[in-house]
Amino acid sequence: MDNPDFLSPLDARYQSALLPLSKCCGQNCLIKNRVKVETEYFILLSSLGLPDLKLNKQEIDYIRDLQNLSAQDLGIINAIENTGYKNIPATHHDVKAIEYFLKIKFQVHKTLKNKTEWLHFAITSEDTNSPAHALILADGLQNVLIPTLENLLKNLKTLARKEANSPMLARTHGQAAVPTTFGKEVAVFASRLQKQIATLKNSKPTCKFSGAVGNFNAHYAVFPNINWQKIAQNLIKKLNEEREIKIELSHLTTQIDNYDNFAEIFDNITRINNILLDLSQDFWRYISDGWIKQQIVKGEIGSSTMPQKINPIFFENAEGNLGLSNAILKFLSTKLPVSRLQRDLSGSTVIRNIPVALAHSLLAYQNLIKGLNRIVFDHQKALETLKQNPQILAEYFQTLLRANGIDNAYEIIKDLTRTYKFSKEDLDNFLAKQKLNKDLKNKIKQAKAENYLGISPLLAKEIK
Repeated sequence: MDNPDFLSPLDARYQSALLPLSKCCGQNCLIKNRVKVETEYFILLSSLGLPDLKLNKQEIDYIRDLQNLSAQDLGIINAIENTGYKNIPATHHDVKAIEYFLKIKFQVHKTLKNKTEWLHFAITSEDTNSPAHALILADGLQNVLIPTLENLLKNLKTLARKEANSPMLARTHGQAAVPTTFGKEVAVFASRLQKQIATLKNSKPTCKFSGAVGNFNAHYAVFPNINWQKIAQNLIKKLNEEREIKIELSHLTTQIDNYDNFAEIFDNITRINNILLDLSQDFWRYISDGWIKQQIVKGEIGSSTMPQKINPIFFENAEGNLGLSNAILKFLSTKLPVSRLQRDLSGSTVIRNIPVALAHSLLAYQNLIKGLNRIVFDHQKALETLKQNPQILAEYFQTLLRANGIDNAYEIIKDLTRTYKFSKEDLDNFLAKQKLNKDLKNKIKQAKAENYLGISPLLAKEIK
């Protein structure tokens, strides 16, 4: 089908943006990981002295070469599962299709054709699928999500340091509060994000490889003198070669992994997404207030009917995709660890959506990077807003009066500033009536909101 009618925008509208993720987490990658698990396990078996299963280098090289699936190979595997292939009826079982595909490849080899019954020996389909899914998650984190997040973090740190001294009105409860700097507020997000990325980089997705219900029943029944737990550990060790984010073997499981570790990773990503959702909404408001201006790109259209508009689309797109990703991640983290008795199949269809959740997160991160590269902080507009809200110095005034022994300082300043239109004239009239020493009056008169910044510039510059 040359022009498929995709159900998901991930495979249509956003396909090119998600290509890096598709290359390590797509459905073909899952199939390739299954083949890798099955073939590496077969090679491990050959080292155990099992009957007629000693492999030479040429045979091992041939088997490992099968891991490099061609488009034709993938087509054969899909045919075996869904429609049947030559004399093999449709399996309607993804892992059994892998086993039959490998048997086809073994049968055309002069020495391996007599060893096909050692394929998928004593293991259940979940022993193949579990490491395969763990590898998908590890690859998605290591190769795509974490590098993109680190790029986003770098952009935030640069912006925080650049605008460290840029005064801006802070709002609490939506109301004018006290001054801060734009750089410091950006640094808050950078600091939060940095901690969560560090946690994510230490992730080790778990998997199981222990037979039908996690006990190696068939393995030990047939070959009781082999340490099958060590064989499983060696398999995972082999799968982890040249990996930064490694997968780990769970030792106490049912037919499936417990997925508690997956839930921890999903919750970690959800925390990251919540931080960035917070950022997206704040930046949207800053744009709405005019404190952030968006760069004009010739030819781009903001509104189909209002030509003047430059919509904050990158931050809005990020917000939407973060929410959608979190919805999937939260469901995955609560669903996957729950399975009836030793296993039910409700999690099997769910786990296939891990790449979908990662894809929506990735889209959000990419859009935030684009958005950050398109904005300019409007220092003049931000300063005007500060001057339009002289009441924000009330905290300073009442604290200064308290420090100079004035009774009821808070109440006095509250009565002065909690009005709809507090002005400099109101302040001058107030000071004329107060019995304050000249130095104290001058401090209050000369106070400027843009200078009442505390250590916010320092905090912005400290972000490493």
